[in-house]
Amino acid sequence: MTDLLNAIGLGLLALLPLTNPPTTVALFLALSKGLSQKEKNTQAFLTSFYVFLIMAVTYYIGAFVMDAFNISIPGLRMAGGGILVIMGLKMLFPPPPQPAASGSAAEQPTFAFIPLAMPSTAGPGTIAMIISSAATIKNSTLFPPWVLLVAPPLIFLVTALILWVCLRCSGWIMKIMGQSGIEAISRLMGFLLVCMGAQFAINGSVEILQTLIDHNAHLLRPQ
Repeated sequence: MTDLLNAIGLGLLALLPLTNPPTTVALFLALSKGLSQKEKNTQAFLTSFYVFLIMAVTYYIGAFVMDAFNISIPGLRMAGGGILVIMGLKMLFPPPPQPAASGSAAEQPTFAFIPLAMPSTAGPGTIAMIISSAATIKNSTLFPPWVLLVAPPLIFLVTALILWVCLRCSGWIMKIMGQSGIEAISRLMGFLLVCMGAQFAINGSVEILQTLIDHNAHLLRPQ
């Protein structure tokens, strides 16, 4: 049991800085303004569930899926960056509110998966780390085999539960800050999302260029 707890602790130390729940909470506050408490709770649960699902799927079949569709980590970074830029621009320059049509049902919020779960929480960095860890763990001798089998899903579950608790606590933060504070957070997070998206795209481009440089250097190296 001690080995299992140690493995879970090490996994959380590696995952939590990458998932960064406080950033997701700030984005959640910006995106959930105007929603009822029930809708916020639903989005908080869905976000945590999607994060767990993304991490679990990535751990078990992520490398296979990326190889099957010929997707690289730089490509994943650039795609995630593009999504963040689009979402950030919408938050920076929100469209004027449209009056609800009489008799029509209100639209349900759809931000739990994109951008909260991906790429804000389980983004390219998290996915890359999980894929590389999955390959490393197969040959690891630090823990017994049963720990290596049981620990990963528990790590993902605890990470999702921590995120869920953080999102559920966002309600009292919203009450303290008020509507004007949430508007300011929304614009700030929009700007930060654009910056994060641009940085993701830059990192992906740099990785692609570095790969091409290394490949050409290998070809030009005398045999």
